[in-house]
Amino acid sequence: MADYHDNEWGRPEHEDRKLFEHLALDSFQAGLSWRTILNKRENFRRAFAEFDPKMVASFDEADRERLLADAGIVRNRQKIEATINNGQRVLEIQVELGSFDKYIWGFTGHKTLRREPVADWQDLPSTSPESEA
Repeated sequence: MADYHDNEWGRPEHEDRKLFEHLALDSFQAGLSWRTILNKRENFRRAFAEFDPKMVASFDEADRERLLADAGIVRNRQKIEATINNGQRVLEIQVELGSFDKYIWGFTGHKTLRREPVADWQDLPSTSPESEA
């Protein structure tokens, strides 16, 4: 967990496959601890073809059943279906914009957003212009 925090979390990512992996793992994490997902990450990568959007987008019913039987991942039908659907949407975005990266980073003007530090966490704003857009 510390390795993830120190070397990955909060660092800009621009590779489409890694962005798709982040989207998928964040979806699987809903309602669970992030530690659970990180502990299963290698299993997720194996099960979802290293998060190759083209491969995942083509998953069929046999793949769905294989995933539902895989004890190494979170076996939630809706999350599996969402990941396959998201793979299909990533491919559409790549055709339309040239990359998934352009879509994701378009929400921030293609730059990392930085906030001024605050002295006390209670001074942190509860909203931002981006969150209200």
